[in-house]
Amino acid sequence: MDDLKALASDVINQISAELHKISQSIWNQPELAFNEFHAHSVLTDFLEVAGFTVEKSFKLPTAFRATYKTADHSEGPNIAVLCEYDALPGIGHACGHNLIAEVGVAAGLAVKEAMITSSGELKGTLTVLGCPAEEGLCGKADLLRLNAFEGVNVAMMAHPSQYNLSRPKYVSMTPLSIKFHGKASHAASYPWDGVNALDAAVMCYNNISCARQQMQPTWRVHGVIKNGGVAPNIIPEETELEYYLRTPTNTEMGTLKEKMSQCVQGAAIATGCTFDCEFGEKSYLSLISNDPLASIYEACATSVGIQIETDPERISKYGGSTDMGNVSHVIPSIHPKFFIGSHVSQHTKEFAVLSGDPGAQKHALNVAKALAFTALEVYNDKMLLKKIQDSFERDKEANGSGAL
Repeated sequence: MDDLKALASDVINQISAELHKISQSIWNQPELAFNEFHAHSVLTDFLEVAGFTVEKSFKLPTAFRATYKTADHSEGPNIAVLCEYDALPGIGHACGHNLIAEVGVAAGLAVKEAMITSSGELKGTLTVLGCPAEEGLCGKADLLRLNAFEGVNVAMMAHPSQYNLSRPKYVSMTPLSIKFHGKASHAASYPWDGVNALDAAVMCYNNISCARQQMQPTWRVHGVIKNGGVAPNIIPEETELEYYLRTPTNTEMGTLKEKMSQCVQGAAIATGCTFDCEFGEKSYLSLISNDPLASIYEACATSVGIQIETDPERISKYGGSTDMGNVSHVIPSIHPKFFIGSHVSQHTKEFAVLSGDPGAQKHALNVAKALAFTALEVYNDKMLLKKIQDSFERDKEANGSGAL
Protein backbone atom coordinates (compact mmCIF):
# COMPACT_ATOMS: atom_id res chain seq x y z
CA MET A 1 0.00 0.00 0.00
CA ASP A 2 2.88 2.38 0.73
CA ASP A 3 4.10 1.96 -2.85
CA LEU A 4 0.66 2.76 -4.25
CA LYS A 5 0.39 5.85 -2.05
CA ALA A 6 3.81 6.98 -3.23
CA LEU A 7 2.67 6.49 -6.81
CA ALA A 8 -0.50 8.51 -6.17
CA SER A 9 1.57 11.30 -4.66
CA ASP A 10 3.94 11.30 -7.63
CA VAL A 11 1.04 11.50 -10.08
CA ILE A 12 -0.25 14.66 -8.39
CA ASN A 13 3.24 16.17 -8.32
CA GLN A 14 3.78 15.44 -12.00
CA ILE A 15 0.57 17.16 -13.11
CA SER A 16 0.69 20.00 -10.55
CA ALA A 17 1.17 22.67 -13.23
CA GLU A 18 -1.85 21.42 -15.19
CA LEU A 19 -3.93 21.24 -12.01
CA HIS A 20 -3.03 24.83 -11.20
CA LYS A 21 -4.05 25.84 -14.72
CA ILE A 22 -7.47 24.23 -14.19
CA SER A 23 -7.94 26.02 -10.88
CA GLN A 24 -6.90 29.36 -12.37
CA SER A 25 -9.18 28.95 -15.37
CA ILE A 26 -12.20 28.40 -13.10
CA TRP A 27 -11.11 31.18 -10.72
CA ASN A 28 -10.68 33.68 -13.55
CA GLN A 29 -14.15 32.97 -14.94
CA PRO A 30 -16.47 32.69 -11.91
CA GLU A 31 -19.94 31.34 -12.70
CA LEU A 32 -23.06 31.32 -10.59
CA ALA A 33 -25.14 28.31 -9.58
CA PHE A 34 -26.39 26.14 -12.45
CA ASN A 35 -24.51 28.29 -14.97
CA GLU A 36 -21.03 26.77 -14.55
CA PHE A 37 -20.63 25.90 -18.23
CA HIS A 38 -17.00 26.97 -18.52
CA ALA A 39 -15.98 25.01 -15.42
CA HIS A 40 -17.96 22.00 -16.64
CA SER A 41 -16.10 22.07 -19.95
CA VAL A 42 -12.66 22.53 -18.40
CA LEU A 43 -13.10 19.68 -15.91
CA THR A 44 -14.75 17.16 -18.23
CA ASP A 45 -12.21 17.78 -21.01
CA PHE A 46 -9.38 17.13 -18.55
CA LEU A 47 -10.94 13.94 -17.21
CA GLU A 48 -11.63 12.59 -20.71
CA VAL A 49 -7.99 13.05 -21.69
CA ALA A 50 -7.00 11.39 -18.40
CA GLY A 51 -8.83 8.21 -19.42
CA PHE A 52 -12.09 8.43 -17.48
CA THR A 53 -15.44 7.54 -18.97
CA VAL A 54 -17.12 10.93 -18.83
CA GLU A 55 -20.84 11.69 -18.90
CA LYS A 56 -21.29 15.40 -19.51
CA SER A 57 -24.43 17.20 -18.32
CA PHE A 58 -25.11 14.19 -16.09
CA LYS A 59 -28.63 14.58 -14.64
CA LEU A 60 -28.22 18.39 -14.64
CA PRO A 61 -26.85 20.68 -17.38
CA THR A 62 -23.64 21.57 -15.51
CA ALA A 63 -23.15 18.34 -13.55
CA PHE A 64 -20.92 15.50 -14.74
CA ARG A 65 -19.89 11.97 -13.85
CA ALA A 66 -16.47 10.54 -14.67
CA THR A 67 -15.84 6.89 -13.84
CA TYR A 68 -13.07 4.33 -13.90
CA LYS A 69 -13.85 0.68 -13.23
CA THR A 70 -11.50 -2.22 -12.69
CA ALA A 71 -12.18 -5.43 -14.61
CA ASP A 72 -13.68 -7.01 -11.48
CA HIS A 73 -15.22 -3.81 -10.13
CA SER A 74 -18.25 -5.59 -8.68
CA GLU A 75 -15.97 -7.06 -6.01
CA GLY A 76 -15.06 -3.67 -4.59
CA PRO A 77 -16.68 -0.41 -3.45
CA ASN A 78 -17.72 2.57 -5.53
CA ILE A 79 -15.99 5.63 -4.06
CA ALA A 80 -17.03 9.08 -5.23
CA VAL A 81 -14.77 12.13 -5.05
CA LEU A 82 -16.87 15.27 -5.43
CA CYS A 83 -16.07 18.53 -7.20
CA GLU A 84 -17.75 21.89 -6.70
CA TYR A 85 -17.13 24.88 -8.97
CA ASP A 86 -19.84 27.54 -8.58
CA ALA A 87 -19.02 31.06 -7.40
CA LEU A 88 -20.72 33.73 -5.32
CA PRO A 89 -22.55 36.78 -6.71
CA GLY A 90 -20.35 39.85 -6.85
CA ILE A 91 -17.26 38.40 -5.17
CA GLY A 92 -16.38 35.41 -7.34
CA HIS A 93 -14.70 32.39 -5.78
CA ALA A 94 -14.85 33.70 -2.23
CA CYS A 95 -15.56 30.15 -1.04
CA GLY A 96 -12.69 28.61 -3.01
CA HIS A 97 -14.69 26.21 -5.14
CA ASN A 98 -12.04 26.44 -7.85
CA LEU A 99 -9.75 24.66 -5.38
CA ILE A 100 -12.42 22.07 -4.54
CA ALA A 101 -12.63 21.23 -8.24
CA GLU A 102 -8.86 20.98 -8.50
CA VAL A 103 -8.64 18.74 -5.44
CA GLY A 104 -11.37 16.45 -6.78
CA VAL A 105 -9.83 15.83 -10.19
CA ALA A 106 -6.32 15.54 -8.69
CA ALA A 107 -7.40 12.92 -6.15
CA GLY A 108 -9.43 11.10 -8.79
CA LEU A 109 -6.58 10.83 -11.25
CA ALA A 110 -4.13 9.75 -8.53
CA VAL A 111 -6.46 6.97 -7.34
CA LYS A 112 -7.11 5.82 -10.90
CA GLU A 113 -3.42 5.42 -11.66
CA ALA A 114 -2.86 3.55 -8.39
CA MET A 115 -5.73 1.18 -9.20
CA ILE A 116 -4.24 0.46 -12.62
CA THR A 117 -0.77 -0.15 -11.16
CA SER A 118 -2.09 -2.46 -8.42
CA SER A 119 -2.60 -5.20 -11.03
CA GLY A 120 -5.90 -6.35 -9.60
CA GLU A 121 -5.07 -5.79 -5.94
CA LEU A 122 -7.49 -2.85 -5.75
CA LYS A 123 -10.97 -3.57 -7.08
CA GLY A 124 -13.99 -1.37 -7.52
CA THR A 125 -15.34 1.77 -9.16
CA LEU A 126 -13.95 5.27 -8.88
CA THR A 127 -16.35 8.14 -9.54
CA VAL A 128 -15.47 11.81 -9.90
CA LEU A 129 -18.80 13.62 -9.59
CA GLY A 130 -19.23 17.22 -10.66
CA CYS A 131 -21.74 18.95 -8.39
CA PRO A 132 -23.08 22.39 -9.39
CA ALA A 133 -24.91 25.02 -7.37
CA GLU A 134 -23.70 24.45 -3.83
CA GLU A 135 -24.03 28.15 -3.04
CA GLY A 136 -27.61 28.79 -1.99
CA LEU A 137 -29.41 26.46 -4.42
CA CYS A 138 -28.52 23.09 -2.84
CA GLY A 139 -27.52 21.37 -6.08
CA LYS A 140 -26.64 18.05 -4.43
CA ALA A 141 -30.23 17.74 -3.22
CA ASP A 142 -31.24 17.77 -6.88
CA LEU A 143 -28.59 15.18 -7.74
CA LEU A 144 -29.80 12.95 -4.91
CA ARG A 145 -33.39 13.30 -6.10
CA LEU A 146 -32.27 12.33 -9.61
CA ASN A 147 -30.40 9.23 -8.30
CA ALA A 148 -27.00 10.57 -9.36
CA PHE A 149 -25.41 8.87 -6.33
CA GLU A 150 -26.95 5.47 -7.04
CA GLY A 151 -24.46 2.69 -6.31
CA VAL A 152 -21.96 4.94 -4.49
CA ASN A 153 -20.71 3.44 -1.20
CA VAL A 154 -18.51 6.29 0.07
CA ALA A 155 -18.40 10.00 -0.80
CA MET A 156 -15.64 12.48 -0.04
CA MET A 157 -14.51 15.99 -0.84
CA ALA A 158 -12.54 18.77 0.85
CA HIS A 159 -13.24 22.49 1.26
CA PRO A 160 -10.74 25.36 1.65
CA SER A 161 -10.98 27.17 4.95
CA GLN A 162 -9.10 29.03 7.67
CA TYR A 163 -8.14 25.78 9.44
CA ASN A 164 -7.50 22.07 8.87
CA LEU A 165 -10.57 20.31 10.27
CA SER A 166 -11.34 16.65 9.69
CA ARG A 167 -14.86 16.76 11.16
CA PRO A 168 -16.18 20.30 10.62
CA LYS A 169 -19.50 21.30 12.18
CA TYR A 170 -21.84 22.10 9.31
CA VAL A 171 -25.44 22.71 10.33
CA SER A 172 -28.91 22.29 8.84
CA MET A 173 -30.16 25.31 6.89
CA THR A 174 -33.64 26.09 5.64
CA PRO A 175 -34.49 29.27 3.68
CA LEU A 176 -37.62 31.14 4.75
CA SER A 177 -39.49 33.59 2.51
CA ILE A 178 -42.14 35.85 4.09
CA LYS A 179 -44.51 38.13 2.18
CA PHE A 180 -47.04 40.46 3.79
CA HIS A 181 -50.03 41.79 1.86
CA GLY A 182 -51.75 44.99 2.96
CA LYS A 183 -53.64 47.77 1.24
CA ALA A 184 -52.16 50.85 -0.41
CA SER A 185 -53.42 54.31 0.42
CA HIS A 186 -52.23 57.93 0.39
CA ALA A 187 -50.00 58.17 3.45
CA ALA A 188 -50.90 61.84 4.13
CA SER A 189 -54.51 62.21 2.98
CA TYR A 190 -56.08 58.83 3.78
CA PRO A 191 -53.71 56.74 5.93
CA TRP A 192 -56.70 55.21 7.74
CA ASP A 193 -57.76 53.52 4.51
CA GLY A 194 -54.48 51.63 4.25
CA VAL A 195 -53.19 48.39 5.74
CA ASN A 196 -49.47 48.80 6.27
CA ALA A 197 -47.46 45.79 5.11
CA LEU A 198 -44.21 47.49 6.17
CA ASP A 199 -45.46 47.62 9.75
CA ALA A 200 -46.05 43.88 9.50
CA ALA A 201 -42.53 43.31 8.14
CA VAL A 202 -40.93 45.41 10.88
CA MET A 203 -43.01 43.75 13.57
CA CYS A 204 -42.13 40.32 12.19
CA TYR A 205 -38.43 41.24 12.17
CA ASN A 206 -38.70 42.40 15.79
CA ASN A 207 -40.70 39.32 16.80
CA ILE A 208 -37.94 37.10 15.47
CA SER A 209 -35.29 39.19 17.21
CA CYS A 210 -37.17 38.88 20.52
CA ALA A 211 -37.55 35.14 20.01
CA ARG A 212 -33.74 34.77 20.07
CA GLN A 213 -33.92 34.82 23.88
CA GLN A 214 -35.57 31.41 23.78
CA MET A 215 -33.38 29.95 21.04
CA GLN A 216 -30.67 27.38 21.66
CA PRO A 217 -27.15 28.92 21.62
CA THR A 218 -26.27 26.85 18.54
CA TRP A 219 -29.26 28.03 16.48
CA ARG A 220 -28.88 30.84 13.94
CA VAL A 221 -31.55 33.00 12.32
CA HIS A 222 -30.44 35.79 9.99
CA GLY A 223 -32.36 37.73 7.39
CA VAL A 224 -33.13 40.91 5.46
CA ILE A 225 -36.14 42.96 4.41
CA LYS A 226 -35.96 42.62 0.62
CA ASN A 227 -38.94 44.85 -0.16
CA GLY A 228 -40.08 47.60 2.17
CA GLY A 229 -42.47 49.52 -0.03
CA VAL A 230 -42.50 51.87 -3.02
CA ALA A 231 -42.49 55.48 -1.78
CA PRO A 232 -42.87 57.34 1.54
CA ASN A 233 -46.25 58.81 0.57
CA ILE A 234 -47.82 55.42 -0.20
CA ILE A 235 -48.88 53.04 2.54
CA PRO A 236 -46.88 49.89 1.60
CA GLU A 237 -49.17 47.12 0.41
CA GLU A 238 -46.47 44.50 -0.29
CA THR A 239 -43.33 43.71 1.69
CA GLU A 240 -40.96 40.75 1.70
CA LEU A 241 -38.39 39.30 4.08
CA GLU A 242 -35.90 36.51 3.50
CA TYR A 243 -34.28 34.48 6.27
CA TYR A 244 -31.94 31.54 6.67
CA LEU A 245 -32.60 29.23 9.62
CA ARG A 246 -29.76 27.04 10.91
CA THR A 247 -29.62 24.30 13.56
CA PRO A 248 -27.09 21.56 14.32
CA THR A 249 -29.63 18.78 13.76
CA ASN A 250 -32.68 18.25 11.60
CA THR A 251 -34.85 17.56 14.65
CA GLU A 252 -34.10 21.00 16.08
CA MET A 253 -34.99 22.59 12.76
CA GLY A 254 -38.60 21.46 13.16
CA THR A 255 -38.83 23.30 16.49
CA LEU A 256 -37.27 26.46 15.07
CA LYS A 257 -39.62 26.46 12.09
CA GLU A 258 -42.61 26.44 14.43
CA LYS A 259 -41.24 29.41 16.39
CA MET A 260 -40.69 31.37 13.18
CA SER A 261 -44.23 30.62 11.96
CA GLN A 262 -45.65 32.06 15.18
CA CYS A 263 -43.59 35.24 14.76
CA VAL A 264 -45.00 35.73 11.27
CA GLN A 265 -48.59 35.03 12.30
CA GLY A 266 -48.36 37.44 15.22
CA ALA A 267 -47.21 40.31 12.99
CA ALA A 268 -50.01 39.64 10.52
CA ILE A 269 -52.69 39.57 13.21
CA ALA A 270 -51.42 42.78 14.83
CA THR A 271 -51.43 44.76 11.55
CA GLY A 272 -54.39 43.24 9.75
CA CYS A 273 -52.22 41.96 6.89
CA THR A 274 -52.39 38.61 5.19
CA PHE A 275 -49.18 36.71 4.56
CA ASP A 276 -47.38 33.95 2.68
CA CYS A 277 -44.79 32.05 4.69
CA GLU A 278 -42.79 29.54 2.68
CA PHE A 279 -39.93 27.39 3.90
CA GLY A 280 -37.46 26.47 1.18
CA GLU A 281 -38.33 23.46 -0.93
CA LYS A 282 -34.69 22.38 -0.75
CA SER A 283 -33.03 22.45 2.67
CA TYR A 284 -29.43 21.84 3.63
CA LEU A 285 -29.02 18.97 6.09
CA SER A 286 -26.43 18.87 8.86
CA LEU A 287 -23.13 17.20 7.99
CA ILE A 288 -22.48 13.72 9.38
CA SER A 289 -18.74 13.04 9.27
CA ASN A 290 -18.28 9.28 9.16
CA ASP A 291 -15.98 8.46 12.07
CA PRO A 292 -13.95 5.54 10.62
CA LEU A 293 -13.51 7.40 7.35
CA ALA A 294 -12.54 10.65 9.08
CA SER A 295 -10.00 8.80 11.23
CA ILE A 296 -8.37 7.34 8.13
CA TYR A 297 -8.30 10.79 6.53
CA GLU A 298 -6.60 12.25 9.62
CA ALA A 299 -3.82 9.68 9.44
CA CYS A 300 -3.41 10.17 5.70
CA ALA A 301 -3.41 13.97 6.06
CA THR A 302 -0.77 13.80 8.77
CA SER A 303 1.39 11.62 6.52
CA VAL A 304 1.59 14.38 3.90
CA GLY A 305 2.33 17.14 6.40
CA ILE A 306 -1.16 18.51 7.09
CA GLN A 307 -1.54 19.49 10.73
CA ILE A 308 -5.08 18.69 11.79
CA GLU A 309 -6.51 21.31 14.15
CA THR A 310 -6.48 20.33 17.83
CA ASP A 311 -7.80 23.53 19.42
CA PRO A 312 -11.07 22.47 21.14
CA GLU A 313 -12.73 25.82 20.47
CA ARG A 314 -12.07 25.63 16.73
CA ILE A 315 -13.01 21.96 16.52
CA SER A 316 -16.35 22.49 18.29
CA LYS A 317 -17.31 25.74 16.53
CA TYR A 318 -20.42 25.49 14.38
CA GLY A 319 -20.03 26.96 10.91
CA GLY A 320 -22.20 27.41 7.86
CA SER A 321 -24.10 24.86 5.83
CA THR A 322 -23.31 22.66 2.85
CA ASP A 323 -25.33 20.40 0.59
CA MET A 324 -22.70 17.76 1.26
CA GLY A 325 -24.70 17.40 4.45
CA ASN A 326 -27.58 16.05 2.36
CA VAL A 327 -25.25 13.47 0.84
CA SER A 328 -23.91 12.49 4.27
CA HIS A 329 -27.40 11.43 5.37
CA VAL A 330 -27.63 9.00 2.45
CA ILE A 331 -24.02 7.85 1.94
CA PRO A 332 -21.09 7.60 4.40
CA SER A 333 -19.16 10.81 3.80
CA ILE A 334 -16.37 13.12 4.86
CA HIS A 335 -16.01 16.81 4.07
CA PRO A 336 -12.78 18.02 5.72
CA LYS A 337 -11.75 21.65 5.61
CA PHE A 338 -8.21 22.64 4.69
CA PHE A 339 -6.09 25.70 5.43
CA ILE A 340 -4.92 27.64 2.36
CA GLY A 341 -2.50 30.14 3.85
CA SER A 342 -4.51 32.69 5.85
CA HIS A 343 -7.17 32.86 8.54
CA VAL A 344 -9.37 35.33 6.65
CA SER A 345 -13.04 34.42 6.56
CA GLN A 346 -14.77 32.76 3.62
CA HIS A 347 -17.37 34.67 1.59
CA THR A 348 -15.19 37.78 1.59
CA LYS A 349 -13.25 39.55 -1.14
CA GLU A 350 -10.05 38.69 0.72
CA PHE A 351 -10.80 34.96 0.59
CA ALA A 352 -11.60 35.24 -3.12
CA VAL A 353 -8.11 36.66 -3.71
CA LEU A 354 -6.60 33.94 -1.52
CA SER A 355 -8.32 31.11 -3.41
CA GLY A 356 -6.64 32.29 -6.62
CA ASP A 357 -3.23 32.86 -5.08
CA PRO A 358 -0.46 30.45 -6.20
CA GLY A 359 0.39 29.97 -2.54
CA ALA A 360 -2.84 28.04 -2.03
CA GLN A 361 -1.64 25.33 -4.41
CA LYS A 362 0.63 23.45 -2.03
CA HIS A 363 -2.24 23.12 0.43
CA ALA A 364 -4.69 21.97 -2.25
CA LEU A 365 -2.24 19.38 -3.61
CA ASN A 366 -1.54 18.00 -0.14
CA VAL A 367 -5.21 17.58 0.66
CA ALA A 368 -5.75 15.90 -2.74
CA LYS A 369 -3.07 13.39 -1.74
CA ALA A 370 -4.74 12.85 1.63
CA LEU A 371 -8.11 12.15 -0.02
CA ALA A 372 -6.48 9.84 -2.54
CA PHE A 373 -4.72 7.90 0.22
CA THR A 374 -8.02 7.64 2.12
CA ALA A 375 -9.77 6.15 -0.91
CA LEU A 376 -6.92 3.69 -1.44
CA GLU A 377 -7.22 2.49 2.15
CA VAL A 378 -10.94 1.78 1.63
CA TYR A 379 -10.28 -0.12 -1.59
CA ASN A 380 -7.50 -2.09 0.07
CA ASP A 381 -9.21 -3.12 3.34
CA LYS A 382 -12.19 -5.37 2.59
CA MET A 383 -13.46 -5.15 6.19
CA LEU A 384 -13.29 -1.38 6.38
CA LEU A 385 -16.39 -0.75 4.32
CA LYS A 386 -18.53 -2.65 6.85
CA LYS A 387 -17.11 -0.57 9.71
CA ILE A 388 -17.90 2.58 7.75
CA GLN A 389 -21.45 1.41 7.02
CA ASP A 390 -22.12 0.34 10.62
CA SER A 391 -20.98 3.73 11.90
CA PHE A 392 -23.13 5.43 9.27
CA GLU A 393 -26.28 3.64 10.42
CA ARG A 394 -25.66 4.65 14.05
CA ASP A 395 -25.02 8.26 13.06
CA LYS A 396 -28.18 8.51 10.96
CA GLU A 397 -30.32 7.49 13.91
CA ALA A 398 -28.57 9.90 16.27
CA ASN A 399 -28.78 12.85 13.88
CA GLY A 400 -32.42 12.57 12.92
CA SER A 401 -31.76 11.95 9.24
CA GLY A 402 -34.47 12.72 6.76
CA ALA A 403 -36.20 15.60 5.02
CA LEU A 404 -36.68 18.77 7.05
